This record gives sequence, C-alpha cells and structure tokens, in this order.
Amino acid sequence: MRIGSYELPNHLFVAPMAGVTDRPFRRLCKALGAGYAVSEMVTSRKDLWNSLKTSRRANHEGETGPIAVQIAGTDAPMMAEAAVYNIERGAQIIDINMGCPAKKVCNKWAGSALMQDEALALQIVEAVVDACAPHGVPVTLKMRTGWCQTEKNALTIARAAESAGVQMVTVHGRTREQGYKGAAEYETIAAVKAALRVPVVANGDITSPEKALAVLRATGADALMIGRAAQGRPWIFREIAHYLATGEQLAPPLVVEVRRLLLEHLEDHYALYGEYTGVRSARKHIGWYVRALPGGEVFRARMNELDAAPAQLQAVAEYFDELGARMDRLPAVVDVRDPEEDMELAA
Repeated sequence: MRIGSYELPNHLFVAPMAGVTDRPFRRLCKALGAGYAVSEMVTSRKDLWNSLKTSRRANHEGETGPIAVQIAGTDAPMMAEAAVYNIERGAQIIDINMGCPAKKVCNKWAGSALMQDEALALQIVEAVVDACAPHGVPVTLKMRTGWCQTEKNALTIARAAESAGVQMVTVHGRTREQGYKGAAEYETIAAVKAALRVPVVANGDITSPEKALAVLRATGADALMIGRAAQGRPWIFREIAHYLATGEQLAPPLVVEVRRLLLEHLEDHYALYGEYTGVRSARKHIGWYVRALPGGEVFRARMNELDAAPAQLQAVAEYFDELGARMDRLPAVVDVRDPEEDMELAA
C-alpha cells in the first residue's frame, strides 16, 4: 500500500475526527496496529493559524511518519496556502476534507458541502495539488457518497480528482444528509474503486474484524479507514489485522494492558494540552474506554467531577485495578455509541 512515495506497513487507517484524532490518539492507534493516521482537520483560515487549537493540531512532535494533515476550507487559494503552511510544519501528505457532515462546517460550505459545487471542489483540488507538487507532497481526498440520496456524485468527483493529481481517495459510505444515521452503503465505494487507478479507501461502519473483511470483499477497496469504532478501543486495528491474516479472532486485551494503555494515553494527552484542558478533554476518551465495562457509567459520572490530573490518573488506575480483580480480559465488545454525539466529532 503506497501513497505517493510513501510505503505503508498495512492497509488499516485511522480516520480524521475533530476532537479525537489528535497526536496522542494517532500515536496510540499506530502503536496498536494502524498503518496510517490522518490528523484532525486544520482550517484554511489564516487568521486562525496562530490559535491554540490550530497550533496543537499542527504539532507532530514525536509522531512517526508519514505525517498526514487534513485541511478544510472553501477558497482554493486559501486551501493551497494552508497546504504549504502545514508542509512547513512537518506534513508529508495533505488530505482535503470533503467529508465532514458537521453543521458548523457545512454551514460555511466546507467539508461535505463542497460536494454540492463540483466546479469549486475541483478548483480546490487543483490548487492544493499544484501547491504541494514542488514539495513532493502527495494529496489525498476524503469525501462522502454525495450530499443526499438523490445527489450521489462521489464517482464524478473522484474521477476529476484523480485526473487533477490526487493520489488516494477515501469514501465514507453515507451522504451528508445521513450524518451517521442508517447504515453505510458500499456500492458507491465499489464503483469508485472500479473506476480509479489510484488507491481507494472504504470508510463507514467498520466496527469488527468480520465487518472489515466483508467491506473489503464488497468494495474491492485497497484499504479500510476506521473512525468511531476506535474510540475507546484503539486495539481494533490489531484485531482486524489478525483476523484478515488468520481468519481467527484475537482474544480481547488483558485488563492490565488496557490500564497501562489508558494511563499512558492520558499522560501523553496532558503533555499536549496542559493539565486544565487536558483533564477536561480526556474525559470523553476515558468514557469511551469504560462505556461497555462493568460499572462504567457510574465511573464516567464520577470522572466528570474530577478536575486535576493526579486525581484523574488515580481514579482510572483504581477502576482498572478493581476490574482486574474480577476478570483477566475485557468482555466481548458491545456497541453503545451515540450517533448524535458522533455527528459533531467525525470529519
């Protein structure tokens, strides 16, 4: 699996999710089997580049390559400038966001809203490819199947993007209108894969090793991109890799391993955000880890009352110590995600 000159270790990718796939989370997923991870989307608005949020999203210290950064916006020259800005800060691959369904993004005609204006979408792709070419940086594109059920134009945009020089296309199997409701469909992804020469990545509802294999067979895709299913379960990448290689299920992780992973994740999280913001933004990650575990909901409620890093770390350690006294491994996965909560997170 290659993107431009970069050879990837496997074809299991971490999806860009605003507020989730920050540097600590990307590093964790890569350590647990993901072959590639794309950053949270970085705005093309130059007036926001010096903001704390953007500076954190453009921070790649200690991250293994290739470093991929997703950019979002509606103006072709601004998107080109944003691409160069991120390349100067370490980006080795630039991804264009035409997939985010969040209202706050689409209301500004960015994200998946761009799929309503094919001419503008192509202008942006061409401008970004031209800006990245002198740096030898490949450009990729992430999009949805279309704006709504009656306007599925992923195939048209994918063909135009490939002709313009995009070197990989990811398709989420839903329209923007769907958000995260209903089931993802894979026929459109299969059609894009059949039409393109560059790698095509399937995204949407890949929540288990069995589903991963089914999506690969249904689409013929070159790779899989996993988003919400990795929240609180970053080891899903090694589970899928093991199943695809052997046809057998990997045993759930040991409680002591999850305890270690989460505590290390929290330390890395605090290092990026500082204690005040880090403790508060870590709550959602902790909640995802424990949501399906015994006593998880009660623990989440108590966790939200803690506002200091040492107290948060101690509470997490004690919870998993108590859990480890009752069981060696985590129980089978139960999906308890809230689609409406996810709507504002995934890009």
